[in-house]
Amino acid sequence: MFVVKNVSMKLMIIKVRWIFINLNYAIFRSEPIFTLNDLAQIGSHNKREKKAYNSNPDINKNLSKNNIELVPLTDKYVKGFYNLTKEYKKEHDERMKTEREDRKKTFKQMLDKSRNVVADELLFTATSEFFDNMTIDDIKEWANTCMEFVYEDLGYKKEQVLHSVIHLDEKTPHIHCVVVPLVRKFDNRTKTERYTISKKQYIKDNIHLSELQDKYHKRLIDKGYDLERGIKGSDRKHIKIKDYKNINRKLEQNLNTRNERLDKAMNKLEAQMKTSKTIPFDKKHIVVEKDTFDTMNRVIIETKKVKELQPKIEQVFNDINSYVNSYNSLDKENKKYQRAIKSLKTRNSNLIIENNKLRDYINAILKAIKTFFRKLLQIGNEVTKETVTSEIKDYYDNNDFNQDDVYDIANNTSKEDELFDYVGINYNDGYDISNDDELSL
Repeated sequence: MFVVKNVSMKLMIIKVRWIFINLNYAIFRSEPIFTLNDLAQIGSHNKREKKAYNSNPDINKNLSKNNIELVPLTDKYVKGFYNLTKEYKKEHDERMKTEREDRKKTFKQMLDKSRNVVADELLFTATSEFFDNMTIDDIKEWANTCMEFVYEDLGYKKEQVLHSVIHLDEKTPHIHCVVVPLVRKFDNRTKTERYTISKKQYIKDNIHLSELQDKYHKRLIDKGYDLERGIKGSDRKHIKIKDYKNINRKLEQNLNTRNERLDKAMNKLEAQMKTSKTIPFDKKHIVVEKDTFDTMNRVIIETKKVKELQPKIEQVFNDINSYVNSYNSLDKENKKYQRAIKSLKTRNSNLIIENNKLRDYINAILKAIKTFFRKLLQIGNEVTKETVTSEIKDYYDNNDFNQDDVYDIANNTSKEDELFDYVGINYNDGYDISNDDELSL
């Protein structure tokens, strides 16, 4: 009976120290790539083309040979990009033939200067424990489910995937999938289709990204993977208390279920041992009734399950202590700076008022200039329009005008195509500026 009492004591300790168990989370992120130089760097990393990765000690180059290409790419990333976008480049080069010599841009210059992305990197992974005891075939099956999400839920075609690889040479397996959101959009004004690269065709904003992450989680669950949906808004510095409570509630239910199973098995064993007949034994053998023997095995199995939780509980317990200490430290620092902030707010109030006046004055001047330029583009002769167009480009190059300003000035004028192409405005029902910010769970 000593062993049974010892197990009960362990359970009591676990219950007292229990906060929550680490769950396995499904992770999907989207990270925009804005220039071809950035694309080249990402390609070098994803294809492990560097001799060493001193800045990333998690990469074990000896294991890089185990990485699995889901969508292979033998070329460098930039060369692969040019192959994928050759029709887009051809269309751009054709338009540049009629552009003034001092205003011509190469395809690369146009892409890098535009506010659109050149590609989007999709990252798929999960918490490291999810991959424990997985074979290579198991990981491939999970990866294929992720790629199904890319094609069926995000809506990318296979020819839009530049490269996709599973990295197995780091602590946690993960997928880098680089896509080029190249599309053709119909322009209602010219009644023609034009190429553009627009991430917003696939991920419109953060709200849409959150919806896609829900779909990604559901797809994994439907395939039988025991994964939690990543906590919404988890890119923020701290998780909401409400979310912590929800996690605690579910984990406590799981722990209580395991405790109940073990308690039931132990109670049954105690009852059988009290009613068991005298057990005959010699120096080598002990005779035990089959029911009692089965119950003992059940106690051992349930005890092992609870024991397996202990390392996770220890880790989480330490993590929570760290979080609490961090919060306490931040709270002290926060109080220290509150007085200084209050003083600064008072001092800054006058500056804000003056700044607003100045900003209104500058906006009024720019608005008058925009109105003047637009009028000249509407009623001026060709020489005047050429001069004004050149001025507008100079204003844009000096960051005095943005894409919205150029659109307001040039829309429905004879210089619309020239100016829209220069600043990288895409056509979509007349106007579509893609402002692709970063998205992560």
